[in-house]
Amino acid sequence: MLIKSEYDIQFHLPIPTPMVAMLHLHPSLEPAVRAGNELKVEHIDRDTKTDVATSEYRDAFGNRCTRFTTPAGAIRLSGMSIVEMAEKPDAINAYAQQAPVQELPSEVLQFLLPSRYCEVDEFGPIAQDLFGWMTPGWTRASAIRDWVHEKVTFNYQAARPTKTAMDVFTERIGVCRDYQHLAITLSRCHNIPARYVTGYLGDIRSPYSGAGDFSAWYEVFLDGRWMTMDARHNSPRMGRVLMATGRDAADVAITTSFGNAILTNFYVDSYEVLEDGTTVPSLPGTIAQQAVVTSANRGSAGAIQGFAE
Repeated sequence: MLIKSEYDIQFHLPIPTPMVAMLHLHPSLEPAVRAGNELKVEHIDRDTKTDVATSEYRDAFGNRCTRFTTPAGAIRLSGMSIVEMAEKPDAINAYAQQAPVQELPSEVLQFLLPSRYCEVDEFGPIAQDLFGWMTPGWTRASAIRDWVHEKVTFNYQAARPTKTAMDVFTERIGVCRDYQHLAITLSRCHNIPARYVTGYLGDIRSPYSGAGDFSAWYEVFLDGRWMTMDARHNSPRMGRVLMATGRDAADVAITTSFGNAILTNFYVDSYEVLEDGTTVPSLPGTIAQQAVVTSANRGSAGAIQGFAE
């Protein structure tokens, strides 16, 4: 199947501001890209649009990052991609085994440790009480995912950039990133390596669920490879388009501004298309047209502005 993803994100910047964006697809998807996957950065002054010079680098996790310095005023980040993906939902690996820590690859060990939003060191007794009696491997990993999905309520209004896994456990409310942070933390407590993922997850062959957004899910390392888990959308889905992976949301912010950046427009969409570019119709009984979203609740205040909710 072909998946088209697109975004248009705009800011107002009071002064010239350095920024980093993580808006390209993950390098592992490059062989599947059929069109696009370029980031356009523009400065808008009334009716004049000027391209802003950019440069790229790979971060410590192998993600593709773009850095640039914007003039003061209105800035637009936009782009699209079309990728060819397998026509199958997330795999269920019911017999996947968990390796002892001493047998894990060295590069995987960091995904067992505490990180900015995942306080593994504070969850030991909680995780043991909830899941310590379960069979290691997929059985325990999927039980953690299911438990978080059942116990946490989704609410955009509950989003805040400082919310950690412990906050989510206590408040039982949050957005996509919060579900994943709690599930990641509980998984790491049981020596299951878990990493945070950001990307696109459109309503592809699924009922329309609302205006488009970037999405977050996570992966666990079992049977020597990374496997998809999603404590928010807890059912096998098609059309996940990977953008970046890291220890938690702090590593994969969609944009990071080193100064004040005021979000003025936010549009994201991801949907299936045919070979001629025609959009595949929505499922019966769903809403066909998605709305452009401009919301102060998206992203986060301060230096890191992440839109994976």
